[in-house]
Amino acid sequence: MRPVFVAGIGSSAFGRHPETSIEALAIRAADAAIRESGLDRGDVGALYLGNFVAGPLLGQEVLAGLVADGLGLPQIPCTKVEGACASGGIAFRHAYLAVATGMCDMALAVGAEKMTHADTAAVTSALNCAMDFRSDGVSGLTFPGLFGLAWRLYEQRYGATRDDISAVVRKNKGNGLRNPLAQMGAELSVQEIGNARLICDPLRLYDCCPASDGAAAVLLVAGDRLRDVIPQPVQVLASAQARGSARIAGHPDLCTFEATVAAAQAAYAQAGITADEVSCVELHDCFSIAEIIDAEDLGLMPRGAGAAYAAEGRTAVDGDRPINASGGLLAKGHPVGATGLGQIYESVLQLRGAHPNQVKGAKVALTHNLGGTGVACTVNILRATDA
Repeated sequence: MRPVFVAGIGSSAFGRHPETSIEALAIRAADAAIRESGLDRGDVGALYLGNFVAGPLLGQEVLAGLVADGLGLPQIPCTKVEGACASGGIAFRHAYLAVATGMCDMALAVGAEKMTHADTAAVTSALNCAMDFRSDGVSGLTFPGLFGLAWRLYEQRYGATRDDISAVVRKNKGNGLRNPLAQMGAELSVQEIGNARLICDPLRLYDCCPASDGAAAVLLVAGDRLRDVIPQPVQVLASAQARGSARIAGHPDLCTFEATVAAAQAAYAQAGITADEVSCVELHDCFSIAEIIDAEDLGLMPRGAGAAYAAEGRTAVDGDRPINASGGLLAKGHPVGATGLGQIYESVLQLRGAHPNQVKGAKVALTHNLGGTGVACTVNILRATDA
């Protein structure tokens, strides 16, 4: 396994792009990543594209080939990958493995999604493809319903309050205000969050991430090509993937996702670090309660302490456990196939010291991308080259 570095990054803003096709969003992000690197696009040896619902919502597949054609890449392998909400993270891991194993010296990971043109029923139906249709479809549960159950169980077990969990929303929405790529930043009071429209008890409007359009891309390069790239390449220390149950009933405990625990443990082992050495984290806060559960699964704080950490300000940009300085999915948005690569984009900016919500002294960053009912998870660990 060769050392692998991020040579270039690109991203659209997340939000509404009614006049821009999904292919154009992806091509622009990928082109920006290539141009930032200063490398020759003719040397790209593979492209992996993460996408989840372009088929049902747009009637368009074969996106990887379409994007490569638009970029003017050579006749290289171009593959679309899908793992529900973890699709972007999986695309990144495949690109990482292609370079680390020597299959090619440069690989491009792209993620893209368009969702805002469709009505709520169509988006909900498409996203429910991430459940096991035969076993869970008959339950009538949507993903807000699943995480509403998780909230109630967490609340009963650990005594977390509505105000504790609202602290996650206040933090992430506030962070989003200062991120130009974020869709829904806001300054919200605890009362505004608690009185917002009910979605699925106890989840209210601001507890849920918005549907989004967007794309992000990362160009990866082998270590021996570093002499050719930009001055601040970021090293990929680890890229791990694990599976969990595809069925709701397959989870012995809804206050944890086994795929996250397994992927995190594998990533820490590959990187040779512990959770205490991570400077900043971008994790999959599809719902406010998800940030708390994910953070505990990643070993960032003890079990049952996640809500208190948020309420005490410990997960803020200037806290001792900064989480989702970008605004996370709650504020930045969730264009499903792009989310995992958007997390990488934000983390690379942190490690370059160039993020609009800069974490002081950030040297090691972790990203976490979770799909479906916890069926697929990727965890990536990145390090600044001067760390």
